Amino acid sequence: MRLALFDLDNTLLSGDSDFEWAQFLIEQGVLDREVYEARNQEFYDQYQAGTLDIHEFLDFQLKPLSRHPRSQLDDWHRQYMERKIRPMIGTPAVELVTRHRTQGDLCAIVTATNSFVTRPVAREFGVEHLIATEPEQVNGEFTGRVAGIPCFRDGKVVRMETWLGQQGRDWGSFERSTFYSDSLNDLPLLSRVTHPVAVDPDATLCAHAQRHGWPIISLRQGT
Repeated sequence: MRLALFDLDNTLLSGDSDFEWAQFLIEQGVLDREVYEARNQEFYDQYQAGTLDIHEFLDFQLKPLSRHPRSQLDDWHRQYMERKIRPMIGTPAVELVTRHRTQGDLCAIVTATNSFVTRPVAREFGVEHLIATEPEQVNGEFTGRVAGIPCFRDGKVVRMETWLGQQGRDWGSFERSTFYSDSLNDLPLLSRVTHPVAVDPDATLCAHAQRHGWPIISLRQGT
């Protein structure tokens, strides 16, 4: 059995689902543009620089979920998928995931972005397993808080190992484990698998991949 793991934002997607969800809410008039747009960009820049405080960001990102009923959020999400996400899904990314699924690999998307935003995206790629940051819910409604460990940096490794345990597996269960990512923030998990792959990487990850002989690929061609 082989394991294939995929980061989502700027890896399978040619953009960032987290950033675009906030932008979508701003465009809908749900969030105040003057208050939220600059802050959204600031958090995105911090993520790319590897300086993001994940708890500060999650407070920003998850609070709006607590202000609206789930039925309204689900309706907005359907519009968001059509307007923001589907244009960011390119043929090379779909073909990569499909190839691993066809080979019978155990596939999972592992993302820092919360599961409310990303579960429908995982379904779009035909990936059953999603390891994501989990927003806390009470009676099906979001509280604005995070549940458990955020799936970010070292937290991705912790969350992966918990998930593998739930599957009755560990890293040694696989003859090969692959993780595709674009970001320096994913170096902990990239360093844990047997076959790390840098996908359209940021400068830090690109330099690290070159030093260690990791493959560097692009999924942007033909999008």
